[in-house]
Amino acid sequence: MNRSITLRTWQHDALRDFLAHDQPNFLAVACPGAGKTTFALTAARHWLRGERRPLVVVAPTRHLKVQWATAGERFGFHLEPEWDPTTGAIPDDMHGIIVTYAQAASASRVLSQVSRDGMVILDEVHHAGGDMAWGEGVATSFADSAVRLLLSGTPFRTDDAPIPYVRYTLGDHGDAVSDYEYDYGAALKEGGVVRPVFFPRFDGHMEWISADGSHRAASFGDDIAREELGARLRTALSPDGDWLATVLNRADHKLRQIRQQVPNAGGLVIATDQDHARSIAKLLHRGTGEEPAVAWSDDPKASQVIEGYANSDQAWVIAVRMISEGVDIPRLRVGVHATTTATALFFRQAVGRIARWTPGQASQKAYFYVPDDPRLRHHAQTVAEQRRHSIAERVKAGDQRESALDDLERAVQIEEQPSLFQALSSTAMDTDVDGPTYADDGIDPHEDLIISAEDLAGEPVDLPPPPALPGRGPDAKSMLGGLRSKHARKKELREWNADRVLELVRSTGMYHCQVNSELNRRSNVDRVAEADENALRRRLDQAESWLESLRVR
Repeated sequence: MNRSITLRTWQHDALRDFLAHDQPNFLAVACPGAGKTTFALTAARHWLRGERRPLVVVAPTRHLKVQWATAGERFGFHLEPEWDPTTGAIPDDMHGIIVTYAQAASASRVLSQVSRDGMVILDEVHHAGGDMAWGEGVATSFADSAVRLLLSGTPFRTDDAPIPYVRYTLGDHGDAVSDYEYDYGAALKEGGVVRPVFFPRFDGHMEWISADGSHRAASFGDDIAREELGARLRTALSPDGDWLATVLNRADHKLRQIRQQVPNAGGLVIATDQDHARSIAKLLHRGTGEEPAVAWSDDPKASQVIEGYANSDQAWVIAVRMISEGVDIPRLRVGVHATTTATALFFRQAVGRIARWTPGQASQKAYFYVPDDPRLRHHAQTVAEQRRHSIAERVKAGDQRESALDDLERAVQIEEQPSLFQALSSTAMDTDVDGPTYADDGIDPHEDLIISAEDLAGEPVDLPPPPALPGRGPDAKSMLGGLRSKHARKKELREWNADRVLELVRSTGMYHCQVNSELNRRSNVDRVAEADENALRRRLDQAESWLESLRVR
């Protein structure tokens, strides 16, 4: 069990401020890749100080629940990401639970009891204001918690809705007040946190039928009516035109160059919807000869797809509302903005996916390919200007540490075009990636800034022991693999139990409910959903014994 951890300077300072804070709510604002999860779990170890009190983590998506559970294991916390509100309390063999904001809204009455006098970590807390029911549910769920640690890269919302537990300068309508902030500029100065991101932008000639049925044609450089901006962008991103195929080809060429030095470097395409993602997958397969991974938020297997991609050397992944926020895949080095979402919040969020620093690599540059839409151009120039200023400032001071983007931001989708809209054709133009794109960057794109190991040094902090848990079977790990998290072992045990029940139903002719009831009686288990790891193992043994007795006959 870890007894100490080396923290970055900001994490150390934020932990000090959190422990000295005398109010129940603490808002920590930090850029992606800064290490918010490490800070939060370190804070939880210190706040609990070995005492068994409720610990609840709230995450935006199902996939992030699994990611939090895995991170928790490294800090000695066993957190259940598949908690069911019908079971009520936190399982006896787990330190806490992980829920989504949607679950917090729908199960607020149960969660208010579960989290009473405990600690709640609200990851990307701005999601709590995404729906009135969500905000009210989150406020109700954790009203009686002793402490609420709020994490965000963007403690504000496009719709200006107030976020539960966040203080504002003017009631619910001013600026959010953070208790600790580690912004993009601070991350750049520290170095070894984020990468420098470059933005190859592509113009094109697009033709489409507008909402009123009239023919339109324009490049991204032409001034057009505001209501036609979305139609022009949608036309460029249509898989039936040439623009998207050309940009994907250029992005893949850049990725292959990077993979010559970093063999497992990956690329991300952010698509508009499921059908769009499937079409992009066909284009990439046709152009590269390799099948990309595809993940969208409505797919129950999306988490497995992302996890499989993250742990592989597969070149490309295509995502729809899955990898834009919070998901940590450090090997991503190339991104393609192929979605009609064009807000600054979403753009910075998306760029954050390829901007996470990977220790030990001399070359850290990342590339985000974007349409030359004026809105996206502005977002890219804003980020590039911050990058140029920060790098120039460090070089002037003799500090050749590399860094890049941040500021996670949330998206509001551009409204769908009426049914008369139809993309006719698109052609990419000015696609010299290593030419004019970088003309005003002030940096040679073929040169790398190097960060030394000394620059990554942090401050060691002692960790109090985690709360002790009952029922830790000594042979459970040897059976299921010591490197697997507790929630993963329990999930596999439940699946094995279900398989044995099916075999027993077939062998005995009994109903499922009868077999389950008998196994529960034999193993002294009330409900499988509430059973701890030892109880699930015991029940599995009883099922095996029952099956063996049937085979002997």
